[in-house]
Amino acid sequence: MNSERLVAIGRWLRRRAENIVALMLVTMFICFILQILFRYVLNYPVGWTEEVSTLMWIWGVLWGAVFVLDEKDEVRFDIIYSAVKERTRRVFTVITGLALVIFYSVSLPAATSYVTFMKVERSAYLGIRQDYLYSIFILFAVGAIVRYAWLTWRAIRGHAPEVDIASGSAL
Repeated sequence: MNSERLVAIGRWLRRRAENIVALMLVTMFICFILQILFRYVLNYPVGWTEEVSTLMWIWGVLWGAVFVLDEKDEVRFDIIYSAVKERTRRVFTVITGLALVIFYSVSLPAATSYVTFMKVERSAYLGIRQDYLYSIFILFAVGAIVRYAWLTWRAIRGHAPEVDIASGSAL
């Protein structure tokens, strides 16, 4: 496959990841509205809506962080980051990238062990196995390892992450 085809496939996959996050947000919002309706209008509180909302929030945040979030949208200390030259930004990227790759790589076996152990537990209302619910963390950790290894490699090769320094972020 040529690189243009791979980029096109990557863009298509990213749009599908965005669609999945949007579906999670819609599901969370519908459950939130149903929770209000059942609790305050029908005076019949149900717990499954809270469970689904929480599940969608956790999955949405971790899924979005690994598959949807652009590097320029990541939280960073812009006061420091924007004050230094591109070479220093690349050094920052290498240091933080290596630290995160090491951190996630070291924690991955224990996290995987914990998630697989949770197969004995089920959620309170829906009865879903907890290992299925927590499996998003394993996907997130593996995705973070790949992402930060790639960013570190690019920084070593002379490409600083794309960051909109002039946007005036909060940090």
